[in-house]
Amino acid sequence: MTGAPARLLTWLAVMATFLTACTPAIDLTETDAGQPVASVSAAPTAGELAEDPSTNATQTPAPPPSAPVPPPRSAAPEAFALNLYQEGDFVPQYTFDWCVAASIQMAHNLIDDTGGGTWAASAQQGELWEMARARSSNSFNGANPLGWAQVLTEAGMGPYSVVSIANYEDALQTAARAIAETGRPVGLVMWSGRHAWVMSGFESMGDPAQFREFQVTGIRVLDPLYPYGSGQWGPSPEPNSLLTPEQLAAQFVVREPRRWSTDLPTGYLLVLPVAA
Repeated sequence: MTGAPARLLTWLAVMATFLTACTPAIDLTETDAGQPVASVSAAPTAGELAEDPSTNATQTPAPPPSAPVPPPRSAAPEAFALNLYQEGDFVPQYTFDWCVAASIQMAHNLIDDTGGGTWAASAQQGELWEMARARSSNSFNGANPLGWAQVLTEAGMGPYSVVSIANYEDALQTAARAIAETGRPVGLVMWSGRHAWVMSGFESMGDPAQFREFQVTGIRVLDPLYPYGSGQWGPSPEPNSLLTPEQLAAQFVVREPRRWSTDLPTGYLLVLPVAA
């Protein structure tokens, strides 16, 4: 029997040693009773969760880039026409020298639609020619485009100015645009500076108010020398005739530089209405 108690004591000693090795090295006297012991690995804070994009349950995807909006298409040019002429606006020149004065009378008639009376008297035409000649200076002692423009302005139809344009198509566009913008006629210096016509309207592909570039297809003209015309330059068209650019080009040519002294460059001369 003495062997069994000895083995029992030996077994108890071994178990005591084993329990001592498994006890955590914490002084329980330094902890508050009933309080849990803090874990070594702390959970992430709320701020840390917000900073981690992987913790978001859902994310709103970025909207796809919008497709570029195409620019609006420009309307295609359409046929356009403007004519200031009314029956009775035409005035013939009463002498072979008074084409500028007759053109001034016709310009008044084309502009004045208030019933103020038609300018057509021969005596008045002579006075207008003297006014234009007094405001002109050249070797021919006649009325030149500068005097023509000045009388139009002084008579209340202006302002008008004289311009020289090197290119024929550009000259037609400039004249048509001026009529459309001002509602007043244009003076055409014909026969290389020897004669005066009035451009009272035009036809075109495209409205000058809508298109920077447009094609003039027809020109309305008044030749105060009608019905006589010229053996060199051709017949006078009937009042309010619609000429093609090719027909007009037979008599509307570049001004001859030696015809009268001016600082304007060589080109197609227009007595042009200017927007006030």
